[in-house]
Amino acid sequence: MRVGEGEAYTGFWWGNLKEREPLGRPRRRWEDNIKMDFQEVYGDMDWIRSAQDRDRWRTLVTAVMNHKIRGIS
Repeated sequence: MRVGEGEAYTGFWWGNLKEREPLGRPRRRWEDNIKMDFQEVYGDMDWIRSAQDRDRWRTLVTAVMNHKIRGIS
């Protein structure tokens, strides 16, 4: 690429300056944990829609937590 007199070329290899990705498997997100916990108890439930009703959400979360506690003991 040619640059005119008195101009500086600023686009030198910008495409190659990406950050390295961490090694190993990707970290689990909060949403992934919720999906896995609810799938264990309720199967393929639409938990996002259920979370919009606060009372129902509290009941579902309590049931999942009780299930997780009973599974550990």
